[in-house]
Amino acid sequence: MADKIVEKVPKPIVYSGFAYRTKILLFYVLFYAALIGFFAAMLAVFYQTLDAKKPKWMLDESLIGSNPGLGFRPMPPDSNVESTLIWYKSNDRGNVQYWQEELTNFLEVNYKKEKLPHASNIENCAGKQEPEPGRVCDVAMDNKWAPCLARDGFNYNSSIGGPCIFLKLNKIYGWKPEYYNNTGLPPNMPPHLKEQLQNMNYGPNEYAHKFVWVTCEGENPADIENIGPIQFFPSAGFSGKYFPFMNQDGYLSPLVAVYFEKPTRGVLINIECKAWARNIYHDRVDRRGSVHFELMVD
Repeated sequence: MADKIVEKVPKPIVYSGFAYRTKILLFYVLFYAALIGFFAAMLAVFYQTLDAKKPKWMLDESLIGSNPGLGFRPMPPDSNVESTLIWYKSNDRGNVQYWQEELTNFLEVNYKKEKLPHASNIENCAGKQEPEPGRVCDVAMDNKWAPCLARDGFNYNSSIGGPCIFLKLNKIYGWKPEYYNNTGLPPNMPPHLKEQLQNMNYGPNEYAHKFVWVTCEGENPADIENIGPIQFFPSAGFSGKYFPFMNQDGYLSPLVAVYFEKPTRGVLINIECKAWARNIYHDRVDRRGSVHFELMVD
């Protein structure tokens, strides 16, 4: 009788609870370590395509485009985040203090620039068309800005005068303004700015016209009547020596302080400020090249 072949079935390996949990833990440790390593490698490759000081997409290729807008300070309280109304009572110290503190915080970098990491890169460009190569021009808050200085309370506590509101041009990397001269002026340019440009000296060594000019006007006939006289400090525009912005060390954004000498009190005034250069286009709906805010002084 032929021998019977007996097939031996291997016995199943039975792990203890501890060994089983150890294997599961080891699997997940190796899995997540590999995942983290892969992600880190891809992130390192991605960062090799970026420049720490220069955006990959610039001007018209970027999302923000090549048409800078204007911003204003002080901003209303966070509780009214969508509001553009500057409303205060000049004889209410607590109410006035909020707006003064907002401006003080905004201008802190200008008042304490010596504490900046690259303060040595900032130079006084008074009387110069541009800074030294590799350096940037100072935005000095000196007596030329009075009464739009912290020591004067930015004129918010004046019993007869109006406040100072600061304008800034949004920074766009590599953007250069195309300056206006005495020809080709747009028809919607305010008459006083047209007259100023037409009477300006445009000799080869003159750079007084190399400004991104700023104008502020009431939006409606009633606003024009109530806005009163306006002064700009230290000048009615942003000097060309601050452009282009190339993310330079120590760079300070140029500012213009708009001083409302005597706005009508107790009346809401709609104000529109515009920046003027040949390559700045205005669109009231999208607020391109301009900014809108309301002013009410009680």
